Amino acid sequence: MTMAPYVRLRQICLVAPQLAPVISDIAEIMGLAVCYRDGNVAKYGLENALLPVDTILLEVVAPFQDGTTAGRFIEKTGGRGGYMAIFCCNDPDERGRNANALGVRTANVIDHAPYHGVQLHPRDCRAAFIEFNHTEGSDDILGAYPPAGPDWQNFIRKDVTQALTAVEMQSPDPQGLAEHWGKIIGVAPSGDAELKLPNATFHFVKGASEIMSALEFRVADAASVLHAAKAKGLAVAGNEFLLGGVTFRLAV
Repeated sequence: MTMAPYVRLRQICLVAPQLAPVISDIAEIMGLAVCYRDGNVAKYGLENALLPVDTILLEVVAPFQDGTTAGRFIEKTGGRGGYMAIFCCNDPDERGRNANALGVRTANVIDHAPYHGVQLHPRDCRAAFIEFNHTEGSDDILGAYPPAGPDWQNFIRKDVTQALTAVEMQSPDPQGLAEHWGKIIGVAPSGDAELKLPNATFHFVKGASEIMSALEFRVADAASVLHAAKAKGLAVAGNEFLLGGVTFRLAV
């Protein structure tokens, strides 16, 4: 049986020098709960934690030893910018081959049945890693997703933060980066350097370097979230604050 083709944003991965206090700050400010810490990432010299934002997962990884890709990413970017955009789809291998044909190399293939993931090289993707994955028998957005643990669905909290709605990418050439990511992901850019997925939009804006610069969230009460961010000592400007190397921007 072949599935209808689909691609959705499944997960955003941020990188931090240490998990504390980034994870507890995100959880407390945004009203989210940690669903899983994955022991499997230790072999890469990393520790992690994931928090569901409705059905999109927000992950933070931190290196605990020298010589990790994540550590080099922090050094190269000065800790600014999101690390990975992870998409679930029906055909990760085919999307990987399509990317290879565009000159985007495969960096890593992860095969942990029922989960299968293809990670593309960040230098070729530009701005961040792109990963495509599929979990056998889990095409339901609330289905099993092994990287988030066995019961991630039970940790969804919506009273403060309702959704992760958009990802902002910066580039000196936003249109060019939008077209490049659009070709890799298989979504044509619409209008204003945007890629619209069924569950989130990628906005490409002018910036000095190519980074994943901001995440946009729909929240119940922006004022109380901003107040919580200020109380944690974060620099709040307008409807946004910096956390985990990216700008958290609130829409109501």
